[in-house]
Amino acid sequence: MRVIKRLLLIVMLMAMLLASTIGYYVIRPLTFSTLPLEFSLKQGSSLKTAALQMQQAGALPNDWMFVLLARMLGKSTQIQAGNYELETAVTMLQLLAIVTEGQTAQSKFSVIEGWTFNQFRAALNANPAIRHDSVALSESEILQRIGAMEAYAEGQFFPDTYYFVKGTGDLALLTRAYKTMQVHLQKSWQDRASDLPFKSAYEALILASIVEKETGQASDRGMVAAVFINRLRKGMLLQTDPTVIYGLGENFDGNLRKRDLLADTPYNTYTRAGMPPTPIALPGLASILATLHPASTDALYFVARGNGSSQFSNTLNEHNNAVNRYQK
Repeated sequence: MRVIKRLLLIVMLMAMLLASTIGYYVIRPLTFSTLPLEFSLKQGSSLKTAALQMQQAGALPNDWMFVLLARMLGKSTQIQAGNYELETAVTMLQLLAIVTEGQTAQSKFSVIEGWTFNQFRAALNANPAIRHDSVALSESEILQRIGAMEAYAEGQFFPDTYYFVKGTGDLALLTRAYKTMQVHLQKSWQDRASDLPFKSAYEALILASIVEKETGQASDRGMVAAVFINRLRKGMLLQTDPTVIYGLGENFDGNLRKRDLLADTPYNTYTRAGMPPTPIALPGLASILATLHPASTDALYFVARGNGSSQFSNTLNEHNNAVNRYQK
């Protein structure tokens, strides 16, 4: 009986020692060689494998204590794969919470209002945190891969900041930006003002892209949209430089000349009536809303004042005077 009691006492002492040791490491901040510390847990990793991956990355002093802690707390099957980044020192208990709650490292990618689709693709290709799956794909192949029904990619992606886990493929981000644009465009189209000269939401998107490129000051956006809509209603040429520049493509050297305005292309709104065949940029929500809810005005012209704002005029004579005042 005495032997059994001694054995029980020894077991209890060992258990207490083990518990105190684990408790010490659980509440004591882990020591990292560098911060921030990045590590990855592969899909399908077991608890033991995940702990080993963290140890090899320098996030754990050993793997067995982490495994024991996870099992004691009933979290041995809750480890989530992904890329993680530790910006400050954490305890082992906090580290367990991070990897079981899937607090993965988030990267961000900003799509800028007014970018062309080619600029969007170039920015994706230049981002080292993104997996480049679409580099060899054509525009039509990309549209097919992301489930888009449109024939042209220009204007179809919503400018915003997108958060993602490092290593995410560019097609996934393209899909998110496309679907986000569809949601905003269709909702805005359903809520549009009456009597607008658009046959479809796509036509509104085309004009919204022009409004995006022509607006220098946010407060002018509704007026800029109204001018183009008024001109469309009257059958006037839009005569907007950004469409001409878009049509010139790589031939545009930064200086728009008179011969460029006279050279006919599908995007030259000085030589062709109506709107260009596609958007010319990625319009933001503000430009879409301004296009579908333009300001109430009879203005048919506008000219830049030189401070980012525009001067609007109802007649050609007023416009010429404004040009002489602000441009000459």
